[in-house]
Amino acid sequence: MDLMNIVEKDLMVENKFPEFSAGDTITVHYKIKEGNKERIQQFRGIVIQKRGIKHTKTFTVRKISGNVGVERIFPIASPFIEKIEVNKKGKVRRARIFYLRKLTGKKAKIKEKRF
Repeated sequence: MDLMNIVEKDLMVENKFPEFSAGDTITVHYKIKEGNKERIQQFRGIVIQKRGIKHTKTFTVRKISGNVGVERIFPIASPFIEKIEVNKKGKVRRARIFYLRKLTGKKAKIKEKRF
């Protein structure tokens, strides 16, 4: 087990992203390669869940695009993530807000956390 921890520590990529959790609205700037060109695409949505530990951590972001719900899973240690911006902090009582998938319109709105 110690050998496994040593290998993980050597291969782990250190990314400095802001702290976010389920219910937050974030924008993920993601690099996309098309042929020999490279561009950055923005994916803005609500964080539905965070899962995993250390370098295997992933997070799921959901947005509505043309009346269709679109979800995307991002690995936190991905070299293709340029940056993550936290747009709004949401106030939810669950770590995984899958109930959001069934809601539409105003019901799908998440209250903003007040400081």
